[in-house]
Amino acid sequence: MATPFLVSFDPSASPSGLTLKQISYFGRVLVKVSSLSQAQEFLRQNLRLLDVYVDATEIASAGDIVDVLNAGAAKAFVSLEQLTALSREQSVPSSRLVVYTQSDKDVDELKTWIAEDKERKEVGVTTDSADVKALAEKLGVSLESQNVYKTRDAVTEEALKLNLEQGAVSIVPSDALTFECEATDKISAGKLFAARAVADQNGLYATSVTDERGISLGLVWSSDESIAEALRTGTGVYQSRKRGLWYKGQSSGDVQELVRIGFDCDSDCLLFVVKQKGRGFCHLGTASCFGQYTGLSRLQKTLQARKEDAPTGSYTARLFNEPKLVEAKIMEEAEELCRATSKEDIAFEAADLLYFALTKCTAAGVSLEDIERNLDLKSLKVKRRKGDAKGPWAAKLGLSTPAASDRVSPAPKEEPAPSAPAKEESSRIEMKRIVTASTPANEVADALKRPAQKSNEAIIGLVRPIVQDVRENGDEAVLKYTHKFEKATSLKSPVIHAPFPEELMQLTPETKQAIDISFENIRRFHSAQEEKEPLQLETMPGVVCGRISRPIERVGLYIPGGTAVLPSTALMLGVPAMVAGCKKIVFASPPRSDGSISPEIVYVAHKVGAESIVLAGGAQAVAAMSYGTQSISKVDKILGPGNQFVTAAKMMVSNDTSAGVSIDMPAGPSEVLVIADKHANPAFVASDLLSQAEHGVDSQVILIAIDLNEDQLRAIEDELHVQAHALPRVDIVKGSIAHSVTFVVQDIDEAMALSNEYAPEHLILQVQNAESVVPKVQNAGSVFVGQWTPESVGDYSAGVNHSLPTYGYAKQYSGVNLGSFLKHITTSNLTAEGLERLSSAVMQLATVEGLDAHRRAVSIRVDAMKQAKTA
Repeated sequence: MATPFLVSFDPSASPSGLTLKQISYFGRVLVKVSSLSQAQEFLRQNLRLLDVYVDATEIASAGDIVDVLNAGAAKAFVSLEQLTALSREQSVPSSRLVVYTQSDKDVDELKTWIAEDKERKEVGVTTDSADVKALAEKLGVSLESQNVYKTRDAVTEEALKLNLEQGAVSIVPSDALTFECEATDKISAGKLFAARAVADQNGLYATSVTDERGISLGLVWSSDESIAEALRTGTGVYQSRKRGLWYKGQSSGDVQELVRIGFDCDSDCLLFVVKQKGRGFCHLGTASCFGQYTGLSRLQKTLQARKEDAPTGSYTARLFNEPKLVEAKIMEEAEELCRATSKEDIAFEAADLLYFALTKCTAAGVSLEDIERNLDLKSLKVKRRKGDAKGPWAAKLGLSTPAASDRVSPAPKEEPAPSAPAKEESSRIEMKRIVTASTPANEVADALKRPAQKSNEAIIGLVRPIVQDVRENGDEAVLKYTHKFEKATSLKSPVIHAPFPEELMQLTPETKQAIDISFENIRRFHSAQEEKEPLQLETMPGVVCGRISRPIERVGLYIPGGTAVLPSTALMLGVPAMVAGCKKIVFASPPRSDGSISPEIVYVAHKVGAESIVLAGGAQAVAAMSYGTQSISKVDKILGPGNQFVTAAKMMVSNDTSAGVSIDMPAGPSEVLVIADKHANPAFVASDLLSQAEHGVDSQVILIAIDLNEDQLRAIEDELHVQAHALPRVDIVKGSIAHSVTFVVQDIDEAMALSNEYAPEHLILQVQNAESVVPKVQNAGSVFVGQWTPESVGDYSAGVNHSLPTYGYAKQYSGVNLGSFLKHITTSNLTAEGLERLSSAVMQLATVEGLDAHRRAVSIRVDAMKQAKTA
């Protein structure tokens, strides 16, 4: 059952309250719209999050309101006048409508309307009446069905609780609620949840936890505090009767992302719907406390695991890498299901069909939850087609196609069954294309936006206790998390110190040579950034200002690792730290499960003179370097990329003044923007786009094509498709390309304007006379000039740094460089004459600011000079 209040949200207003993601924890939202198009756009973007109720009172046409319902709105809030018009639409069930009443006359008219048909008692009603129960009795509307909505009250906690006692659903503006626990002028959403729940003798609430499909994971307990904390962090937080607040997954890593909170029919059981990560919910490592998943849920988990790490040569791996094979098997199994007659055969063939269909879905990132959500949305259709088979399929089995008069109007033209070439087209890996000359500016701006990053609140809620544990318990805590997350249970010390043993640096000659070449190029480039002489400038006679640079004494360099080998990141961070002269260089990288570290990283640490290597990853490594432990050195600055837990931990410690540590820059998914003209080689362009698309499904690639015709654009798209299918990470590429875009522009000036607005991490100029375009670059992390400069050379060996600002931060931040490891100190040196000349200005400004001690520090000296002259 839904929550006892309905949050209203105005998409056209400036954001000042809860976000839509936060509102989704309540399961539903009431959104104010002014047109059918606005409603359809909001529904399209947010139906996966929550049930959308639409305030349609500003939509004039009854037909448009029907279209809003048909687009997936759970309910439409309408006026009495609109209700009368909609009554003529016999297909609109009253359960999908909520009527605004503003007077006794409105209530009487609504009562008459309900009396005409007993099924109309399912209609909802909004009221500002103080006597909700009397209104419900007059209309014959059941309060238990939560179909009476209370609005236009003063929005206070007491008023909302009174509505709850009366059985009404309160409509609460999103900007009136807060998830914060501290007292504010807003209402605590956690307290409202608790007000509805029925507690046991200990003041706790029985809580059923399910996944998105409604499958029970376990039974737990909640408290007022745990409900508030779950909402605040966006994670599964419960009340342990023995240990207090229980952040699910805090120690095991099997975290939960909160989807929504609700109640059973009589509110004596809370319902937490979550996305379960890791092994499962149960402490025994099973999916639920009632055992493992079965059926389709079990199949989905297996396929998702195979997609991440399918054994080489397995049939499932082959299916993921050969989409045409999957399509052929789906058609084969569908035909066999159609031919099956016995109960056993139908079940057998249906199982096969579901297996291959779900494999195709998993490859595309579509889950059972997505499918079931679409089924639910289809059930909301007010008007439907008859669902006759399309012409060729009907003819194949001897069915007659319906006559035009039999079809629901308006009916689209029947399309023939797709041919093989069309199927090939539908499976193409292809970027969305936008021609800027024929596209409104606001749509171009929207297309230039990056994919939205997930809220950091849930991650912070998990990272905070880890950071605190390491801060308080040092080496013991670091080892505990390394044993748990890296499975390196044999590890006895969380750090190895220099000099590093030779046996930890066993490399092939080819790898060693590659590292040495890259090391020297990076060293040369960063050495050239050194300031040769301190800055000194006499700003006026006798007043000399200076600036000197000093290395940051202690730096911590985070290198992602574990099963991956990333010597390039070790080089990009370690070499400039060495060149800058940092006295203490600390590496941190997660070990392998046997407790070892990749020899490439140890070799780089040796070459740059690192003091130690912390054998840990994630938030625990960041915390260890920030606060120091018994064996791990505290640092003054932490640099390096990492996952969302590393990024959250870096942001957290940098905001903790007691840690005394800074960080390099905010981090986001990797990205590249390629500008290409008609002289660009299509194969080169496609390869550059794919080199970033393979980083992750949240990566984004942008192509800006300068005045290319259809054939030239198609040549690049064909290369992208062919090269992508040759990659082992093709599924990741598909996810990235899905939110990537090609802009077709008229000239280089328009191209650079778009690029500078986007501010890419990597900018590649595949245009004629590319060097002449560089002066036009205003915002970019790193620029790769000309067709013979792939972004890959910057990642590894050219000499420039690959640790760069992402997600548009190139407008404010530089990539890692020598200056990242330096601090600057200014000096002032005045003669007596210099102070005398400057004194009047300083004393006047100190007087203006009311800082008399500042003024006296100058005046005392000036007076001393005068006395010396007269002595």
